[in-house]
Amino acid sequence: MTGHPVAALPGTLRLPTPESTRLLASLAPVTLGGLLRGVEREGLRVHADGSLATTPHPAALGAALTHPHITTDFSESQLELITGVHPQASACVAELTELHRFVYGEIAGEAIWTSSMPCRLPDDTLIPIGRYGSSHLGRLKTVYRTGLSYRYGKRMQTISGIHYNFSLPVAAWSGLRDAGAAFGSAAVTGLAPDDAFRSAAYFALIRNFRRESWLLLYLFGASPAVCRCFVEGRSHDLAPLGGQTFHLPYATSLRMGPLGYQSQAQASMRVSFNSLADYARSLLRGLTERWPAYERIGIRDGDDYRQLATTLIQIENEFYSAIRAKRRIRRGERPLHALMERGVEYIEVRNLDVDPYTPEGIGASAMRFLDAFLVKCLLAASPDDHPGEIAEIAGNQFTVAERGRQPGLTLRRGGRDAGLAAWGSAIVDECEPVADALDAAAGGHAHRDALAEARRRLADPDETPSARVLREVRTEHHDSFHGFALARSLANRAAVLALPPNAAARSRCESMARASLEAQREIEASDRVPFEEYRVAYLAQDLLAGRSFAAPGATAATARHGS
Repeated sequence: MTGHPVAALPGTLRLPTPESTRLLASLAPVTLGGLLRGVEREGLRVHADGSLATTPHPAALGAALTHPHITTDFSESQLELITGVHPQASACVAELTELHRFVYGEIAGEAIWTSSMPCRLPDDTLIPIGRYGSSHLGRLKTVYRTGLSYRYGKRMQTISGIHYNFSLPVAAWSGLRDAGAAFGSAAVTGLAPDDAFRSAAYFALIRNFRRESWLLLYLFGASPAVCRCFVEGRSHDLAPLGGQTFHLPYATSLRMGPLGYQSQAQASMRVSFNSLADYARSLLRGLTERWPAYERIGIRDGDDYRQLATTLIQIENEFYSAIRAKRRIRRGERPLHALMERGVEYIEVRNLDVDPYTPEGIGASAMRFLDAFLVKCLLAASPDDHPGEIAEIAGNQFTVAERGRQPGLTLRRGGRDAGLAAWGSAIVDECEPVADALDAAAGGHAHRDALAEARRRLADPDETPSARVLREVRTEHHDSFHGFALARSLANRAAVLALPPNAAARSRCESMARASLEAQREIEASDRVPFEEYRVAYLAQDLLAGRSFAAPGATAATARHGS
């Protein structure tokens, strides 16, 4: 067992332990006030009638390949807005608002779909895959997405979400080390001691997050219904609602259930989060072991590429998980190589639905709850996971995704039944000392208010976003999920466009768009070898050790650009 002593048997209330209390006290107010977060918000571009906008990514927004804040996800139609790193949740929301304001000014007549589950979709052949220019790097991204379409279908890839990036400031790690914190195995060959300690701590956080991440689906899930077009031709257990909507009456997040990102091939990887080394070995297997169904697809058909590789996952980003260990990468570098060379830099929470009731897709209150929850996950005891617990985690996720608001619902915890409401309340209680400390550092009571809202939702499932969505679908939109999501999308667009003009913000966004287009042109001019040679070299990187990737024939002028 790694981490700190366990305070109670599975299934019982775990009050903060003396050890976690002591570690929390080691984090000075200035350190807690320096927690860092950033947001990635995905959303489909739609016409005023709610149909998918299949037009190319607007050039006025810049180059999706190189823009640091405005890009695309799977589809040309799927925007991804990315904030910088901020020490306050309010600043993060403010940048998201600025990005939305600029985007709306450049996509006249269109809106950003404000639900995680997609709009009315055309035939799969008409859903455009993301395009990133003629460079080898850009083509690599498009071929990867083409592979996703062959493996999982385009419709699943149009699901959108919120990704929350979180890290502690440098001072936190010295404080925790001086306090004698132990986070399990920190032995990773080649890592500096500080990088190894930080990586072990983040993996301890990840293990605890996975154990309790179902709570985020209950509190923030907002996808209890889907358009009929999304499930046509698929096996499912959803119930019809009206003529064009399917739903589950107690669902919280269909996005995170069996209808969402699921893969038999990935399930066979059995990824371990017990250490960076274990995680790397698990991913390496996925990146090197071939899968028969993907072998049948093949890599290319003449000059047309179908996927990057026939392995369980083409590249690291294909691994679907509610949370990821992350590290900024150099241009062309593989994420796993970056982790093994320089350690974990931050974590990325990936199980959050888009909030249809905020124009930005996530509000400051949700961020503050996440901050308290994530710090709690870091400081609490974090024993190693094991196959039985991993199965429980997956089962709890699906149960809450599909039935989270069902009265008297029980989950599984340590081989025993645990009532959702009681367990959820215990988790919030464990977050309270962290929220108090965060409020003491920031002034005010915003973090305690976020916990109070969570308690209200646990006490009354009708207060959850998923219940509100379903209620409004039924009572205000004639049982139409499409009608509800379109109304919210147009209302959110109107709210952003009604904000006072900000000439300085617009100038910044225009400047970044121009710079991104120039950066893409530089990259496109730098290629010196055939794409196939580039693809093979990219996939052949030594992921667990060795020097960083250098593209065959790359010039020094391109080395500064990120991937």
